[in-house]
Amino acid sequence: MPGTDKENLAAEVREFLRTRRARITPERAGLPVYGGNRRVAGLRREEVALLAGMSVDYYVRLERGNLSGASDSVLEGLAHALQLDEAERTHLYDLARAATPSGRRATVTASRVRPTILRLLDSMTDVPAYVRNARFDVLAANALGRALYAPVFDSPLFVQRGPVNTARFLFLDPAAKDFWADWDKGADDSVAFLRTETGRAPHDKALTDLIGELTTKSDAFAHRWARHDVKFHRSGVKNLHHPLVGDLALPYEAMDLRSDPGLRLNFYTPEPDSREREALALLAGWARTGTAVTSRND
Repeated sequence: MPGTDKENLAAEVREFLRTRRARITPERAGLPVYGGNRRVAGLRREEVALLAGMSVDYYVRLERGNLSGASDSVLEGLAHALQLDEAERTHLYDLARAATPSGRRATVTASRVRPTILRLLDSMTDVPAYVRNARFDVLAANALGRALYAPVFDSPLFVQRGPVNTARFLFLDPAAKDFWADWDKGADDSVAFLRTETGRAPHDKALTDLIGELTTKSDAFAHRWARHDVKFHRSGVKNLHHPLVGDLALPYEAMDLRSDPGLRLNFYTPEPDSREREALALLAGWARTGTAVTSRND
């Protein structure tokens, strides 16, 4: 992303507030509407200021990208006025923290998977599991996890460069649309997760470089990035189409590794006696080893 850190942060704040404001109609906000000739989508700035309990001039300053010094009460007022969900509210606080000089600390992210975590992956023989960082680099996977994600691990994108990265595969490898049964949802979610991470770790150069690469090379990514959507990655159901066992609807959990900042353990737990459980059993038989498999860059 071109520009200085300060300019990039101001642009991020400006577009986040503008896009959140544009989606709230006066009716949704409980405001009276006078006349039918509104020139803006969503709320006007003065309406947001009214709902947030602040002056119009102060809100205009915030929407121009200046969150420095904004108090918790101001941020809560904004979150209320713009009807932010939990992920959006957290993102707003992250942006405000980054805008405050004392809050501009580099975020430390673990770069290696500890042996104890590798042993944990090795012990999870009947569920696919892997460890990734916030940039979607897969740092380690158990045998079943690698078997499940074989189209990703085998992608030509990662033959000469590592690590395996699911966001890069999703947007830059045409095979992704076969592997992700619901590609549009996967694309929407991945971009929202990356946007959330930019608020938490605005000085992560590797993250910035990844976003720059995907924005340049993928119109689908660039279009979604411009929405400024944010989302937490915690649990859900992932729909995949595996070349060997077909369609899979796999419930997943994503757990932060508290002792390894920035790393997350993802694992899939299908229902007992389900078709997905049978399919994973077939994949387990196909997997060559039962040990944790580290990605090519380790």
